[in-house]
Amino acid sequence: MPTLDKFDRAILRELQADARLTNAELAQRIGLSAAPCWRRVRVLEEEGYITGYRAEINRHKIGLGVLAFVRVDAERNTGDVARKLEVAIRKIPEIVACHYISGTGTFELQVVSKDLESFSQFAREVLINLPHVKDIHTSFSLGEVKASGALPLQHLENK
Repeated sequence: MPTLDKFDRAILRELQADARLTNAELAQRIGLSAAPCWRRVRVLEEEGYITGYRAEINRHKIGLGVLAFVRVDAERNTGDVARKLEVAIRKIPEIVACHYISGTGTFELQVVSKDLESFSQFAREVLINLPHVKDIHTSFSLGEVKASGALPLQHLENK
């Protein structure tokens, strides 16, 4: 990993906190003029440190009251089976996150739904019918304690 200097780290920190900052606001906050700040942001994007910008939407406000954690067990855990499942999972908008996991199961999914009835229908009609799925195991969120997408950056300070 190339070394990020204090300005790069500050850019990452500020944009995680508020990605809607204008370049002028960002430059002022980190102590650079606008042109070098803009160039640094572009380099961070080109090198893959910044992979995109998006709005965080309150799922409850848009009627998605259920958050389920679904462990998917594949029939056989081979590379071909995993790839077919990955392709299918990426196409389903209700699946908002997916991780290939160790231990019991193949994938851990985060699934949003309007209510328990709609989740139940989704599980019966979509999840269990994914290619090569042997079984699914579901747990439901009873409340979010922390749901920040911001990554900790403290470990970069020693670089």
